[in-house]
Amino acid sequence: MNSPEKSMEFFRNAPVPKAVFSNIIPSIISMLMVLLYNLADTVFIGQTKNALMVTAVSLATPVFLLFMAIGMLFGIGGTSLISRKLGEGEHEMAKRASSFCFWGGTVIGVISLGGILLFAEPVARAVGASDDSLEFTKQYLTIVAFGIPFLIISNAFSNIIRAEGHPKTAMTGMIVGNLVNIILDPILILTLDWTVSGAALATVLGNIVSALFYISHLCSKRSMLSVRLKHFTIKRTVSLGVLAIGIPAALNSVLMSTSNIVINKVMAGYGDMAVAGLGVAMKVNTICVMLLIGVGVGIQPLLGFCFGARMRKRYLAVLRFTLIVAFIMSIVMTVVCYVFAGPLVRFILEEPEAYAYGFEFSRVYILSGPVIGLLFVMINAIQSTGAMVPSLILSISRQGIIYYPMLIIFTTCFDTARMAAMTQPVTDYIAATLAVILFIITFRKYFPKERSID
Repeated sequence: MNSPEKSMEFFRNAPVPKAVFSNIIPSIISMLMVLLYNLADTVFIGQTKNALMVTAVSLATPVFLLFMAIGMLFGIGGTSLISRKLGEGEHEMAKRASSFCFWGGTVIGVISLGGILLFAEPVARAVGASDDSLEFTKQYLTIVAFGIPFLIISNAFSNIIRAEGHPKTAMTGMIVGNLVNIILDPILILTLDWTVSGAALATVLGNIVSALFYISHLCSKRSMLSVRLKHFTIKRTVSLGVLAIGIPAALNSVLMSTSNIVINKVMAGYGDMAVAGLGVAMKVNTICVMLLIGVGVGIQPLLGFCFGARMRKRYLAVLRFTLIVAFIMSIVMTVVCYVFAGPLVRFILEEPEAYAYGFEFSRVYILSGPVIGLLFVMINAIQSTGAMVPSLILSISRQGIIYYPMLIIFTTCFDTARMAAMTQPVTDYIAATLAVILFIITFRKYFPKERSID
């Protein structure tokens, strides 16, 4: 394995294509594992032939996106600060940022665990559970709650460890945890017939394994980061440095979760089968989205290092090459997901009405495909500069101030399930345009030529 010094040298001097692919390939593989992890519960629950169970898992998913958002807060915020500080040569500050992220995430995770256990039924009702799906939804929420602290830690450090030049380690932790979930799902759901409870337990155990893997790495000599209490601090330079980018990133995830809850409630007006169909369509769309998130997330540490080291030409070269890769992937994945929407949905849903909704919604959602790569690369490029305001604007726009007006317009003017689903692709095209504009403004302000060393 590379020493910390070799990792930084690689960030600084490796040929651009090699540097880009070395960072994004492990990230893409990690996202593939997250994709399989997200699909596993739905696929194996789907094998029970009980659409209400599929509905319950679909309804519970946005709740745990909220806690993944907390992981994103510390993960993306920590990655942005740590990569910039390593570029500046401030290794001690990087350790303090890492420890702040670990202990902050742990405390919030424990508090959240207690909250879900106390309020499982109100939460289930809030996300749209009907009388028929309520017990299944509560069951899933209650069990998965025990994995919340580990979910936050694993999501945070799967990003942060990339900042120190260990993308393969970050990938391995994700793979190990997700494999545990995927292997246990058929055993617990189908063989032992624990259905929803089995799906939830597999998820918990997967998150525990992943978190423990990352902790073992951070406590080893291979890491230049730290989770030790002696490095923990809430000083403004660390806490605000993490939160400045972390809060916008978390808001984006929170708004994605709340928008999912809202669209589920809208679809509930068309029946439980529409909700089940939408949940599966989102899973199909995730095939494209997660791969392209992998490109954006994977490249952020390299961009952040170049920004911290004031390497303007290298930053632009990395960004240009990454955009080309992202565009090619966007087109390929759009075609694949559109052509194979039917078989993918059929694999999970056989109930005719639910399948019809799932197939229709899948082809609507994948219309975002051509611009998704551009969107996520631009989001991470902005975050790599540590610019809070542009990050915040973009975060509250995509699934907030753009999405909700579009949803109101589409549901008011058309009042069909298809047009309600059409809200997402329309929103994504507007958000991608906004992301490009905000990046140009940010780059010119925070990275002028006169402050560059190359």
